Amino acid sequence: MKHTIWRAISEQQPGPKWADLFKGYWPDYRRWWLREGETARPTYSESRNALRDHMPELIPLYDELCELAGGGDKAARFLSFYCPPPYLSGCSQAIWPGAEPVLVRNYDYNPNAFDSVLLHTNWLGRKVMGVSDGLWGLVDGVNDAGLAVSLTFGGRRNVGEGFGIPLIIRYILQTCETAEQARKVLIRVPTHMSYNVTVLDKKRQYLTAMMAPDKPTIITHAAVATNHQETVDWVHHARFTATVERERFLLNRLTLHVDPEEKFIGAFLKPPLYSTAYAQGFGTLYTAVYRPRLGEMDIHWPGAIWHFEINNFQEGYRTVKTPDFAQAKTF
Repeated sequence: MKHTIWRAISEQQPGPKWADLFKGYWPDYRRWWLREGETARPTYSESRNALRDHMPELIPLYDELCELAGGGDKAARFLSFYCPPPYLSGCSQAIWPGAEPVLVRNYDYNPNAFDSVLLHTNWLGRKVMGVSDGLWGLVDGVNDAGLAVSLTFGGRRNVGEGFGIPLIIRYILQTCETAEQARKVLIRVPTHMSYNVTVLDKKRQYLTAMMAPDKPTIITHAAVATNHQETVDWVHHARFTATVERERFLLNRLTLHVDPEEKFIGAFLKPPLYSTAYAQGFGTLYTAVYRPRLGEMDIHWPGAIWHFEINNFQEGYRTVKTPDFAQAKTF
């Protein structure tokens, strides 16, 4: 078994804690970012200009992080998240519509390419906590306005000009307070690959956006998202990840017989939602439960729960066991 150390880190403004994170993770991220060659990635000017054009509110924060990262050209281009190398994940997510609605998600990914960091910040005057990717991007999270956001891979191989989805999630949580505001961002900001983004706000409004690099974003009122969009595009991936089966399973839990909250969350820790395909880079690394109105989140693993509150965040460490695969296979 592989022992992964999860860290819960709080730093109100970018500073030494974030700089230490960057120093520790940058060698691996640098190899990943350069795997297709440096010329395959946009220049610094192209990257910063794209960020300025589409997410201008982040520019002061981006510049500050680049400085903390050492001011290097490659680091700055990486941190822009503009046109990064393609990458795949699994994931299931759904909104349980109880008295206190919750957003529940499984994150299925390569355990050897995962930050294992829960980051709590007060950047740009807004408290945000969520699971880190790329050191300032997020794969899911919640803010102090009562907005929760989560992503799944959309099951299409198309790659285009746009941003890595973790930075778009960060942008939504930094600048939006409602599902309606998030909708406008999801329609406007380009993504480099296909993703499904589910949003739930404190007033129970929710949506799922189907984003793609080669066609307009589709906004739906779907409460469930797995790894395909309107139809299955990548059949081999869909069969391997059982995306249709997982979607049907969740829809049944929400329509045919609505499970109690505890039972609904528990289903994410068992097949068919819980994946053990770690060797292929699609094993379930955690289950997250977000209660946006309360500003709370729980990270679940089989037999363990780690609770967090956005206004009373406690730093700490947890050791999590996953099957040990030195190198996940390329799908």
